[in-house]
Amino acid sequence: MKKKIHKILACVDLSEYSSMVLEYSVELVQHAHIVVYNIINQLDVDAFEMVRRDIPGNISVEDFVKNLKKERERLIRDLIKQHFFEHKSRMSFMIDVGVPSIQILKTVDRENIDLIVMANKGKGNIERVLFGSAAEKVFRHSPVPVVSIRDRKIFKREK
Repeated sequence: MKKKIHKILACVDLSEYSSMVLEYSVELVQHAHIVVYNIINQLDVDAFEMVRRDIPGNISVEDFVKNLKKERERLIRDLIKQHFFEHKSRMSFMIDVGVPSIQILKTVDRENIDLIVMANKGKGNIERVLFGSAAEKVFRHSPVPVVSIRDRKIFKREK
């Protein structure tokens, strides 16, 4: 079987692992298009909605999400510009709102993704303890291969 990888979904949460995810995505398949993908967690939106009346200026949920998207877009553009400038023509980016594992799996189908690259840790470490990680759910349910990025220093095995 000669399966060609045309499109990679690089899942970034803008944690310290995001640069590694993009680095591996760039190196895995030299000619594939990379969709740099970020998800605003629905839990964060729901939490904001519950406390927004107590925040001066009473910003709407829609404006909160719009501002988050704008800031994340800036951070993603900066990450690409600073570390992956020579590969920027191969990259596009998307920002969605929802439950991360569900959004990733929907995007695989919607965008015709051939491979997912993601870190197995990130910003959701507390969520992982309570609900299980987004990466674990994607690994179990993905219709395409998933590459798990790890930092060798953090995942050192005891000898």
